[in-house]
Amino acid sequence: MAQPAFEDIAETFEFLDDWEERYRHVIELGKAMPPLDPALRVPATKVEGCASQVWLVPRIDGEGPEAVFHFAGESDAMIVNGLIAVLGALYDGLPVREVGAVDARAAFARLGLNDHLSAQRSNGLRAMVERVRALAARAAAG
Repeated sequence: MAQPAFEDIAETFEFLDDWEERYRHVIELGKAMPPLDPALRVPATKVEGCASQVWLVPRIDGEGPEAVFHFAGESDAMIVNGLIAVLGALYDGLPVREVGAVDARAAFARLGLNDHLSAQRSNGLRAMVERVRALAARAAAG
């Protein structure tokens, strides 16, 4: 079962008839995110493997495998900001031990996004998912 915030996005996508409407919705999701503090846009938070500039910053509440995973992120590309928002809906609020079990590829396929992202965007999305998983795994290990 996906996070409620992701289920909300999936339900909205069911009502959007074409890819352009879905694309616009993803961009709107990105615009609705709070901006990342410029002080957090540093090499340590930058995601490598993305065509655009992407920063992901974890916030872990608690310790060990039961700690709760949160993250903030931002990109210089509007559509990528939207993808970050979708990732947030997918992962935010999960115990760190559960983050690695989330099938992000299947979730994005459910939204129909896999079929409409360029190869570069798909690679960038994969890099963001890998970063999220690594951050959560590090937190779970203590």
